[in-house]
Amino acid sequence: MPKPLLQDTALRYFQEVVRSGSATVASERLHVAASAVSRQIAALERTLGTTLFERHPRGMVPTQAGEILAAYARRAGLEEERALQEIQALQGMRMGLVRIAASEAFANLFLPRLIVAFRQQHEGIFFELDAQPPAVVTAQVREGVVDIGLRFSQAPEADIELQYSQSAPVLALMRPDHPLAGAAGIELRTMSEHPLALPGPQTTLRQMIDAACARQQIRLRPALVSNNMSTLHSFAIEGGGLSVSSGVAVRQLRAENRLAAVPVTDAGLDLRTLEVQTLAGRTLPRAVQAFLEHLKQHLPEVL
Repeated sequence: MPKPLLQDTALRYFQEVVRSGSATVASERLHVAASAVSRQIAALERTLGTTLFERHPRGMVPTQAGEILAAYARRAGLEEERALQEIQALQGMRMGLVRIAASEAFANLFLPRLIVAFRQQHEGIFFELDAQPPAVVTAQVREGVVDIGLRFSQAPEADIELQYSQSAPVLALMRPDHPLAGAAGIELRTMSEHPLALPGPQTTLRQMIDAACARQQIRLRPALVSNNMSTLHSFAIEGGGLSVSSGVAVRQLRAENRLAAVPVTDAGLDLRTLEVQTLAGRTLPRAVQAFLEHLKQHLPEVL
């Protein structure tokens, strides 16, 4: 049998340098000498006849050829994982791993409940759930770090396949005894007259609100800014004023009558969608596909 052109060890070292941006850091993570990593990278470059990294004082950045090889290596690793899981299933082992990255709104209550329900029927399936900001969720799907991404989004993403999508209205939150709790809808201008607790500017929700305010020349001065949803919810529950959220994040609090929620009706705030993302072109392992179907079945309930 002919010797493979690209060796597993070289690709593994190459991928770690791509992730870390440094041969030294990669060597520490791989528990090998930095010189061994450098030799493998140099051998790859000789084999392929091209430079794979731009060397800078602050680190190593993949060239266009390096990006192509990194994408290949990620997909090859994912296919290997899928093949192993399929073989295990054929042997009756009924084992599998499902890796999920999700926005905090989904990671806190919704996904744990789905995972528990799924494992009652499939005890051999194990899960890893990583709560991340929306952009990181998509990046981890694209890089093959996770199998499924669940987030809110405003625009299509390259190399991403949408497995599910639905509109995700923005809700204003307040105590049930707040004067605005019975309103059919509320505008940002009205909200600006009350103390506000808002998420940080890195979130899709805050970016939408800031854009809508800019169009209408509304100035918001939030009393509290936090990257923790529970903190924002507590601000409203304790009577501090108003906050904002998606329906999934406050479903339980509304059911317990601890919070009221009113749709925010300004133009542009209806452009956000809930998305389930996977890597485009990837054949998902059986366990991942099964949980994906379970997830899509229950998502219409959360908003």
